[in-house]
Amino acid sequence: MLQTAREEFEGGAGAQWVQLMNDPGVPIIAVVDDDASVRESLAGLAESVGYEAALFASAEEFLQAAGHRDSLACLILDVRLPGMSGLDLYTQLPRSLQSIPTIFITAHSAPEMNTWATKPGVIAVLYKPFQPEVLLQAVRKAIIQSRA
Repeated sequence: MLQTAREEFEGGAGAQWVQLMNDPGVPIIAVVDDDASVRESLAGLAESVGYEAALFASAEEFLQAAGHRDSLACLILDVRLPGMSGLDLYTQLPRSLQSIPTIFITAHSAPEMNTWATKPGVIAVLYKPFQPEVLLQAVRKAIIQSRA
């Protein structure tokens, strides 16, 4: 299934995708999730299609990390985190990070997530478990948006 996702991912974006991948900077995807297995799984998926992943176990850890701010192409953010929630993190992003396209992931369906899906900068709200192809499509959209 991963090979199929990669083929679909590489084949679906045309000239814009070719230009993006010829850019000398490898896209860095930040993953903020308190579940280590989810973080590792998403990192593996991102790396399988040529991205780098920066992993964070909490919103606070993400905010404290200094080296990632200018290089992030996409933020994958779990909604429910211990301490500061993913939604709180999103609303409190420093000005330097407010333009990072964001994909929310959650295992909990809630009506308010429909509102979040329409906010500027939010690429998608995905409910766990989601298909790798769906996440890769959202990530591709985020990277294109971040480099536009």
